[in-house]
Amino acid sequence: MRLTRSRVGLGLVLIALVSAAWLLWPQFTPDGKPDAPGLSKDGAFANSMQGTVPDGDLAATQAIRPADQALGLAYAELRRMFDYYLSAVGEQSIEAITQQIRSELDRSLPPAQASAAKRLLALYLEFKRALVDLEKKPDLAGTGVQAIRKRFLAMQDLRAHYFSEQETQGMFGFDDAYDMDAIARLEVDQTPGLSDAQKKAKYAALDAAMPAALREEREAPRVVIRLEEMAQAMRAKGASEDDIYRMRTKELNPEAAARLAEVDREELAWKARITDYLSERNKLLKTHADSPESERQMALSQLQQSRFDENERRRLPAYEQP
Repeated sequence: MRLTRSRVGLGLVLIALVSAAWLLWPQFTPDGKPDAPGLSKDGAFANSMQGTVPDGDLAATQAIRPADQALGLAYAELRRMFDYYLSAVGEQSIEAITQQIRSELDRSLPPAQASAAKRLLALYLEFKRALVDLEKKPDLAGTGVQAIRKRFLAMQDLRAHYFSEQETQGMFGFDDAYDMDAIARLEVDQTPGLSDAQKKAKYAALDAAMPAALREEREAPRVVIRLEEMAQAMRAKGASEDDIYRMRTKELNPEAAARLAEVDREELAWKARITDYLSERNKLLKTHADSPESERQMALSQLQQSRFDENERRRLPAYEQP
């Protein structure tokens, strides 16, 4: 299963502006031309994207075809797609990234929607550049909750100069809910004089007021862990993979159950490959026990390269015995 390149965590304001500092500035070669190293060996847009698929479900935008001819766009999915490619800054130039996104939009969307999405991309790039200047303001510095709240409000004000209310809600609504909840919790933590019981009560109130989508996002890791524990207990009692699939379908949905089943199959296949590799590695080490170290290492390298790609080889030391 190929992986997406989704964000780990969301845009907590404490670090949101810091991330803008390196973003959206072209890298130039000595001759003054933008540095665009080209596709990776497996055809990915950048080496760090090997084994991933672009974030953002453009099919969700393509499916929006209002009868009144208004241009419907799945704003959150477009932003995820923009951020996926912008994460390659440093490996690819801004010009190359922009062209890649525009080409992807042309390939995936009807002409009118592609044009509207490209207009949104241009605004998004301008907004990201403006964040760099916002970060430099000394009155927004600091790690205290008041400074963080001030940065959050300044960022929201800045966005209003670039996006409509509908675009803002679609692109940033979920992140804003996450950030506001995080700021409120930080405020509780930093309020002097509160007892543990008082803090616990305030956290409980925030939990109760949390939007359903945010609650689901926070609970998702715990749900997966709980389902994995249930699956392991079922396997220990002799349950089949079909039994486990039905359990997961009941707890989640058929699509999520199918994805988890695919993860199980891949993990099983990976373990089989590792077992086979370690067996061959032990044989090789015995065969080359009296060989020079350089020859032994060359043989090991050849074995690894014949069975694993570059990213997989980075995981091997965790399985190898001294």
